[in-house]
Amino acid sequence: MKPTLLSLGFFALLGIVGVTHAAGDVQAGKVKASACAVCHGTNGEGKSPNPKLTGITESQFVQALQDYKSGKRKSEVMKLYADQLNDQDMANLAAYYASLKGK
Repeated sequence: MKPTLLSLGFFALLGIVGVTHAAGDVQAGKVKASACAVCHGTNGEGKSPNPKLTGITESQFVQALQDYKSGKRKSEVMKLYADQLNDQDMANLAAYYASLKGK
């Protein structure tokens, strides 16, 4: 029983590592963020009336973009930008802005 549980734990850990590896790329997000800077500031600090992008969790950031893309959240400007992003782009942007938390 213990070897079976140990094996299951090991494979579960490998699955978590695989998910972490699939997360966004900060450098790719930084490159893609130039379009965001016009309205949200160079470092995502926010420019009135647009909100700051730093301090948002990666999952919240991706969910917001997906909601703009689907039309669940309403903003013609954000829908225009979100429509141009694929899932990896969204993850990369989320990773980039999450990396700026302390700045």
